[in-house]
Amino acid sequence: MLNSLLKSTQVSILEKALGAASLRHKVISNNIANVNTPEFKKSEVSFEDQLELALSTDSKPLARTHERHMPLKSGMMDIKPTVNTITTTSLRNDGNNVDIDSEMANLSKNSMYYDAIAQQLSKYFSGIKSAINEGRR
Repeated sequence: MLNSLLKSTQVSILEKALGAASLRHKVISNNIANVNTPEFKKSEVSFEDQLELALSTDSKPLARTHERHMPLKSGMMDIKPTVNTITTTSLRNDGNNVDIDSEMANLSKNSMYYDAIAQQLSKYFSGIKSAINEGRR
């Protein structure tokens, strides 16, 4: 019973999204740290596109016990964030392709994304705690 609450589809997806956001923060920080390094090529993290693709494929979904549960596709557990190095562009004569303004904006956006996901996980577990305490605090 406890395992089904802690390893629900919602928790699994949010857990993977938190991991992707954490990895993205590290990658963006690395890009910012190397803004003045000649020949440095920035990297990006890909996760949301993979998640969307896994949710939209026409493969047979697993059985759902409630109509409000998110469908979990068979390949959902295989989704992992990937780091891609962008080698096709160069913004400066020294070969570096890091745009500090863009990276700072991406860092801010990622921080908000991480906070929103963490808040959703917190609400999920608060709901479980409330059920365990029978609605009492």
